[in-house]
Amino acid sequence: MTRFLFCLCILFVWSCGEKDSNTSSVFFAGEIVNPTTNKVVLYKGDTPLDTAFLDMSNRFVMKLDSVSAGLHHFQHHPEEQYVYLEKGDSIQLRLNTINFDESLVFSGTGEAINNFMVEMFLAAEKEEQEIYDLYELEPETFAAKMDSLREMKLSSLEAINAEEDLTEEAFKMANAGIVYGSYIFMEAYPFYHRRKTGEKTMHNLPDNFYSYRNIIDFNDEDLTYLRPYYNFMKYHLGNLSYMECKSDCGDRHMSAGRRLHLNRHKLRLIDSLVQQRELRDNLYRNVAMDYLLKRDTEENLSQFMADFKKLSANNRHMAEINRLYEGIKRMQPNMSLPELVLYSAEEKPVALSELSNGKKTVFYFWSGSEMGHFRNINKRIGKLSVQYPDHNFIGINLRTDMARWQSLLETFGLDKSKQYWADDFDRVTHTLIIADPNKSIVAQDGIILDAFANVYRSF
Repeated sequence: MTRFLFCLCILFVWSCGEKDSNTSSVFFAGEIVNPTTNKVVLYKGDTPLDTAFLDMSNRFVMKLDSVSAGLHHFQHHPEEQYVYLEKGDSIQLRLNTINFDESLVFSGTGEAINNFMVEMFLAAEKEEQEIYDLYELEPETFAAKMDSLREMKLSSLEAINAEEDLTEEAFKMANAGIVYGSYIFMEAYPFYHRRKTGEKTMHNLPDNFYSYRNIIDFNDEDLTYLRPYYNFMKYHLGNLSYMECKSDCGDRHMSAGRRLHLNRHKLRLIDSLVQQRELRDNLYRNVAMDYLLKRDTEENLSQFMADFKKLSANNRHMAEINRLYEGIKRMQPNMSLPELVLYSAEEKPVALSELSNGKKTVFYFWSGSEMGHFRNINKRIGKLSVQYPDHNFIGINLRTDMARWQSLLETFGLDKSKQYWADDFDRVTHTLIIADPNKSIVAQDGIILDAFANVYRSF
């Protein structure tokens, strides 16, 4: 009865469709179709605020006494997405994990800003290929195209603001998502233009090409976890590092230690430009993770870690970065495969090392929640199996429940003797250092030959 009355209360608040300005509490609820876990976790930054478990109808409810107005995100492992919350909000979501972002819809108070931000997120994903085709344009023409696209989105935001009367904070967040998302393409332009045109040097840019850089705020706490803002910072720092190095270091940056050299530039730039603690730590983490996950000599890796710890000794992510560094050292050639247990289609446990006896074995990874990647990688493996008949190709499924995995094996006619299922996503990805969906591991007789191969580039 208590639970019934509680749910009735929530439905009443939603039916009103207006923010209750007399309360600081927030209702956040929803329905997850095809759940991949039994709970939803709400975060502010990287701090968990509340956890709600799904009921028999795959619904969840959270009631928070108060929130710090602004961008939050919710996680239904292994996926996550934004939710913008303000005091008095009562908001419900519905999504299907098979198409997590595409199916996500919000209703209730706060629905306008949240649905708009999802819409912009999906639009940005679709635009990437279209904009990639524009990189061959001259810089003035490319900049004009970006201006036009940005203004179109800002006009949509203004129309929603006129209709819904967004708060100043909500408008700021949506506006920043649009403008910083656009600036990412501007930062990427000189590099992709050279690639598309085949020019040997960077194209000369007009003096005002990066005029927006004059208004960049490196220390806006409200935007720290806004993906376009954060991704812009990554592109921007990469661009500055390359240009600074090209100008100041001459041909030295083209030596065998180029990646180490450029990443040391990035570390120093973060140190000089970014003071806001969370953004600073996150950007340092990104540089470290990106560098460590790309193979380099043990000497260079050690030098990078020394520099990193000198500049960011108290980084909030230090334990994670150290684990990755130690894990990479354990995944070097001639080391034994880690002790991991997988499951066959008959649900029998099998050790990872047992699957590499005899032939050279290539382990690749896929997920039932990313069907495009699933089809592409299995098509690629089909070709490789013909080209390399002396290799054994083993698929390892991640973040899919066993029943759905077994169904996919049947539906697509996959060889069950060459497909295995992992039950602990975090442990497998951390142990095997899986950050690239096209990553593969080559081993033989339980010994690693190449732990950082790629199914498209390494064969």
